[in-house]
Formats: sequence, C-alpha cells, structure tokens
Amino acid sequence: MNWQEVSGNWILVPPNPRAIVHFLGGAFVAAAPSVTYQWLLENLAQQGYLVVATPFINTFDHTAIAQEALITFDQAMEYLQKRVLIHHDPLPIYGLGHSLGCKIHLLINSLWDIERAGNIYMSFNNYPARRSIPFLEQVVQFNPAFNVEFTPDPETTLALVRNQYPVSSNLLIKFRSDTIDQTRPLSEVLVQRFPRLTTVQILQGSHTTPIAQDLGWQPGESFSPLDALGQFVKQEFYRDLGHLRHVLLTWLDPYR
Repeated sequence: MNWQEVSGNWILVPPNPRAIVHFLGGAFVAAAPSVTYQWLLENLAQQGYLVVATPFINTFDHTAIAQEALITFDQAMEYLQKRVLIHHDPLPIYGLGHSLGCKIHLLINSLWDIERAGNIYMSFNNYPARRSIPFLEQVVQFNPAFNVEFTPDPETTLALVRNQYPVSSNLLIKFRSDTIDQTRPLSEVLVQRFPRLTTVQILQGSHTTPIAQDLGWQPGESFSPLDALGQFVKQEFYRDLGHLRHVLLTWLDPYR
C-alpha cells in the first residue's frame, strides 16, 4: 500500500475500505503528514481505513486554513468517488486531528455544513499566538504595535464549538507528559454539549507521541550499553504509540 498524491492531499487506499479518516496534523509538522505521521496513518490503513491526509501551512488566519483544508479534502473525495469508491456504498467519514489540526477540524465542523460520523482530537492545542510562537511575547513587549493574534482567538474558538459544533460522537486524547495540551477546556464544552457520546482518554506519552516513528534499532554483534538504550527507547515507542493505535481502532470500531 503506497501513498498517492491527489489534489494536494496524501492518501492511502486499502482494499475494501471500511471508513474514511480525514487527518490534519500539528502546526510545524502538518506540511508533510505522510512523512511525519507515517507509522500511525499507515497502521490505520492496514486495518481498512482509507486515509486522506491534508497538508497545510500554519498562518495567523486559522479560519482560512480550515476553509482551504476542507476544499482540498473535497477535491480528494471527488477523485475517490470517481476512481475508487464508485461501486461502494457511502462510507462514514471521521476527522482525526493532532494539536493545531484539532482546532482546524473544530472550525471545519462548526463553520461549514458537512457530515462526519465522529471526530478524534489528540493533544488539542488552542493557545494564543504569544504562547504558541517562539519569542513573540518578547517582540510584543518591545513593540506593542505588533500585537497579533490567531483568527479566531482561543475564546472565540471555544464559543463556536459551544454554540455551533454539530458532531455528537467525539474521542479526546490527552497524553500524561504533554505540557501544552488543552484537552480539558475542550472536553468541558463537548461533554456539556454531548454528554453521552464524548469520551476522554488519558494515555502514556507526550505531545510528540503521534509523530513517533519505528526506530528500526538493530543491536550490534556485541550487545553494548548503547544497544541497551536503543532497545529501551524502542520498547517505549511501541508501548506508547501501540497503545494509541489500539485506542483509535477500538473507538472507530468497538466490535472489530
């Protein structure tokens, strides 16, 4: 199963797909999701999920990013309907986001009339620009005229979700060692809005767990302390990322 570039998206098409996963990544790694999230997305495809990973470049206008991501995804869907899914019944579509990708999915669902079977939010991040962009706080202190903010700002984003977000089935994932995660305020909004179908999972790992890759570490002929360290890191990788994979697949299909 190989990645294909279609209308600006990167897609993986398994035989007889069971559902479609639209993936959006984090701020600094979203431009190449087929590389930065390769292990996780390819594992979803191996279990029968057609993956559409839409790259984007972060700017201050997150509404514009959301609109462009939706247009780009719709172009991939047009291709798939004509070339791949022509003989299939309509497949459910799930959104999957990491960090800023979560916010973009929330905006897509809140601002446009689309249909999603459910959404998964990993390590939701909704910090203001001053905290998200290195050295911006110091720049603003030096030059108050350069006081910029994301559109929409964090408070407006949560208000949009509170008032307009329509998707009732949601999985929110927080990693224990994630110091920039903001799952809690999002969960408070979604649990109040959809108390029966909003699930929050706290997993081992950090903000970068979803972008971890198989290290492929092979010990040398004589097992050295460096080999021991490599094997330990590899075990940690498989534990955290493997558990994440299990949680995603179980939520997507609890009866599989």
